[in-house]
Amino acid sequence: MTLRFMIAFCLALLVLPAIPALAADTDARVAVPSRDIARGEIIADSDLVYGTAQASQMRAGTITSVAELSGMQARRYLRAGELVMATDVRKPIVVTKGETVTMTFDAPGISLTATGRALSEGGIGETVTVINPVSFRQVMATVIGPATVRADAAVPLNAKSVRTAQMQN
Repeated sequence: MTLRFMIAFCLALLVLPAIPALAADTDARVAVPSRDIARGEIIADSDLVYGTAQASQMRAGTITSVAELSGMQARRYLRAGELVMATDVRKPIVVTKGETVTMTFDAPGISLTATGRALSEGGIGETVTVINPVSFRQVMATVIGPATVRADAAVPLNAKSVRTAQMQN
């Protein structure tokens, strides 16, 4: 029984490399930069081309389509022809830390607008923390445009934590 198994195993090792589909690694179509892209630069369709990569070289999070990369901002220097990971890009920042922003709050029958100071940065659709300079309340808000956020909920702070937040900025 063991001898038969050894012979079958040796034959399989000789035959498998002859089958191209099993021997060769499969290629995948991926979007790669057509030129070097600097950190912070917004990626356009013209900056991207399709290339191929061996499936074994691709890790989880590898971006494969131009649509996923177009309009994103590079978090690091991207080299031409190299695979791009989802962690290498982000939505463009339209609200920066310390920036004065317009906060809006809409409820049925009422619409409020106030100014605040962003305590974090974010792109459209991301959540940032904003402090109201009059009431010193922190508000979690969703970025809806450049220097514009939609308030979700207010979280009151005690005076000590407000002074600490002001000292850090």
